[in-house]
Amino acid sequence: RSPHVDKKSREQFEIRTHKRLLDILEPTQQTVDALMKLDLPAGVDVEIKAFGKEHK
Repeated sequence: RSPHVDKKSREQFEIRTHKRLLDILEPTQQTVDALMKLDLPAGVDVEIKAFGKEHK
């Protein structure tokens, strides 16, 4: 769009961020492997943090 013709007519964009926290108590190695291998759509990310029992 031309910035000179219609100054009020502009494209508008927004970024939406959604977060979820899953606290998995006593996960097995199979559970961790399944989470690491998830096939997610573009733009969707998963962050996995592992804590030992002393972290409680």
